[in-house]
Amino acid sequence: MQVNVYSNNGAVVGTIELPEVIFGIEPNEHVMYLAVKAYLTNKRQGNAKTKVRDEVSGGGKKPWKQKGRGTSRAGSNRSPVWVGGGTIHGPKPHDFNIDLNKKVKRLAKKSALSLRANEGNIVVVDDVQFGEVKTKPMVQLLKALKVDDVKTLILLPQYDEKAYLSARNIKHLKTLPALDASTYDILRSKKVVIYKSAIDKLVATLGS
Repeated sequence: MQVNVYSNNGAVVGTIELPEVIFGIEPNEHVMYLAVKAYLTNKRQGNAKTKVRDEVSGGGKKPWKQKGRGTSRAGSNRSPVWVGGGTIHGPKPHDFNIDLNKKVKRLAKKSALSLRANEGNIVVVDDVQFGEVKTKPMVQLLKALKVDDVKTLILLPQYDEKAYLSARNIKHLKTLPALDASTYDILRSKKVVIYKSAIDKLVATLGS
């Protein structure tokens, strides 16, 4: 698939052939579902916890005598029926992590990129260098590429602190190194802007 390469002012400066092995496969919906499910599930902390009756304070002495008061019989103020008592069948810390093998992760990511490519939502831009941390040049880049009004993911060849800091205050924009972007990141974005040199990184890692 051949697409245009844009400069930072939105002008077409050439074309590039997107590798079929990454951007031209048949998207596998089930694998993408598994990857997104694993991503969201692995973000769960799973640390909800309530105290059972042997963990709350109090107890020990019987609150009052067994008979003669006209009240219910009670052996401990840590009973679940008392205010401040323990909880029955409450949540306990739980590990929600789901592991996917590397082949499934790679296929899911390639499927997501191919899906965006088939939709025409892949935008390749010549590598843009940010000389300083400033939001305005990033906003101008998005407007030049006509992606300023939709959820956009920018894939960099490697981590660029200036680009990241320049983009962090812009609504609906996420900036990541191409190899760190997950299937979820790609699918939640309407447009995927890829630096030209980042394509080589994807081929080297996902092309096998």
